[in-house]
Amino acid sequence: MSGNISTPLTEGKAQPSERQQNSASGKFSLPEAVEASSPTPVPFDALAPGTTAATERNPRSLLLHVCCGPCAVMPITRLLDEGFAVTAWYMNPNIHPLSEYLRRRDTAGECADRLGIPILYDDASWNVTSWLRAVAGRDTAPQRCAYCCASRIEAVFATAKRLGFGHVSSSLLYSRYQPHEVIRQTGERLGRTDGTGPDFVYRDFREDWQEGIDASRKMELYRQPYCGCIYSEAERYEKKLARLIQP
Repeated sequence: MSGNISTPLTEGKAQPSERQQNSASGKFSLPEAVEASSPTPVPFDALAPGTTAATERNPRSLLLHVCCGPCAVMPITRLLDEGFAVTAWYMNPNIHPLSEYLRRRDTAGECADRLGIPILYDDASWNVTSWLRAVAGRDTAPQRCAYCCASRIEAVFATAKRLGFGHVSSSLLYSRYQPHEVIRQTGERLGRTDGTGPDFVYRDFREDWQEGIDASRKMELYRQPYCGCIYSEAERYEKKLARLIQP
């Protein structure tokens, strides 16, 4: 596991091209792909409070928690269209096994690069033992899922405040399968705790569900077959196991 938060982008990264809407169909059109760049690790301690590769106290700066590439396409697109300076943040200790975490990490980076935004990786947060211990006693849905999402919203707020971002949001708000109200309520609670931290940008990105699917397929992003944790992986395939067990 890496002990770094790293970004494949520098402050000189080109901004994404303007999104175009098809006047006849109203369908989402992908921006032109930006030139790929190789990841340049940035030590976690090197990111001083108030400074990242993407923002220096920009009042429209937004740290977007990204759960995966496909779910991030429409949130990134819509937030950019609203004028936010978006930086993606990949922090997902719930994704198991490690090989799956790394594959989704690569896809999140590919998505960010294609849409022309910087991305930070909190790889040091991945620890399967710690995560399983944290959900012990609430390891069935919906309690497990509520903890999983709320804890990541809490983490993105803490990181955004430390790094000086003005706003926070999450691609978890795109999924039809996540506890949407838990995510919204957690963000709204943290966004108004003391008035000194980042604001929570709530959007119901589920409205863009099919456009996100179509866009991610057009981009040929890896689309994972289960939510993330080892429990959801088992639930995804338990019917097949049941058929094998039945006489």
